[in-house]
Amino acid sequence: MGEKAKRNIAPMQNAYMTQHHVKEKVLAKRKKLLFRRLAIFFLLMITISYMLISTLISRNDLLSEKKMEKEKLEKTIAQLDKRHALLKDEIMKLNDDEYIAKLARSEYFLSEDGEIIFNIPKPKDKEEDESY
Repeated sequence: MGEKAKRNIAPMQNAYMTQHHVKEKVLAKRKKLLFRRLAIFFLLMITISYMLISTLISRNDLLSEKKMEKEKLEKTIAQLDKRHALLKDEIMKLNDDEYIAKLARSEYFLSEDGEIIFNIPKPKDKEEDESY
């Protein structure tokens, strides 16, 4: 009986009801537009966040690679500085006539007048002596 009663009830056709229906349609339309704007804003924020995070990660990787490269180059510089110091010392020694004479005697078996050179074999390492 409740269904039959609802069918027989006719909506009121006055200015208040018309205004109320218009107001409901406007509110529904605003709600729909608000949902669309929020969805677009949310997608935009996700896109921007993704771009920022991916940039941050790639920059962090690049930074770590550059730090490793810097450490490697610093080690190379230290080795080159050592070599430079040794070569500078060698240049100073080569300007000394006594050092050149000593070097010639030891490397090329040259001797001064009346000097005799004895070639003494170097002792072998202990590891080589202990092999059976």
